[in-house]
Amino acid sequence: MAELTLAKVTLADMLGAVAQGGISSVEISPEWFNGRAAYGGLVASLAATSLAGSLAEPKPIRSLMVNFVGPVPPQSVTIEPKILRTGKSVTQGIVDVSYNAEVLTHASAAFGIARPALAALSDVPFTAAARHTVPMMDPGGSLLPSFLKNFEMHWMGGSVPMSGRKDRAFGMWVRHRHNVDAFPLAKIIAAADVPPPIMMSHYTHRVRASSLSWSLEFVRPVEEVQTDWFYLDFVLEAASGGYSQQSGRIFDEEGVLCAITRQCMVYFE
Repeated sequence: MAELTLAKVTLADMLGAVAQGGISSVEISPEWFNGRAAYGGLVASLAATSLAGSLAEPKPIRSLMVNFVGPVPPQSVTIEPKILRTGKSVTQGIVDVSYNAEVLTHASAAFGIARPALAALSDVPFTAAARHTVPMMDPGGSLLPSFLKNFEMHWMGGSVPMSGRKDRAFGMWVRHRHNVDAFPLAKIIAAADVPPPIMMSHYTHRVRASSLSWSLEFVRPVEEVQTDWFYLDFVLEAASGGYSQQSGRIFDEEGVLCAITRQCMVYFE
């Protein structure tokens, strides 16, 4: 059982502790927290990396589904992957992140090698403005979650929390402050969860919000994505009764679609 219990660890340290698969124990650095719980993108990254490391042979990830069952505390958590089935092309598995034997995050993923087949490449238009057209965002604000300090960001418009603008769309350039090139899967997952719930822009006061479930589908094998910057293009699909649905596209620096995402979120007045 791999174990990492350092007072302060980097993202690469945490990923390295789970990259070989098997049951692992990791203490999440306080710098990766979003309020009282660990940042969901980090927890999902650890889970997916652990599951990928459990494969008998490497295969590109095709889809990831994450259920955030409960808040992950600033304690040592256990990550336990399990391969469900390995076929000729596709392998599927599940992974649990738990604390004191209580499952706090449950994820499943499908990995599949490419097969000879017709292709219909993405024709999604890329219309993002160059990031240098707006200043880099300062992540040190008192109301901002601590995990944002691990990223460089250019907020390109929309979805400003507590603005009361009732936005339906959001755009942001994001990259990791520290090198995680050795973990291309986690590099995308951790960056893809940065956007706040778009519904927060509909309020003029602070509201609590968190992810209930999150799905990611990978358009390209993550090993082929060489960019450091990602453009996150997100849309609020609907919201009512304290639950919202938002979807998004993750592009590389050249405007090539890397992944698509959908989240069900809860928000509390």
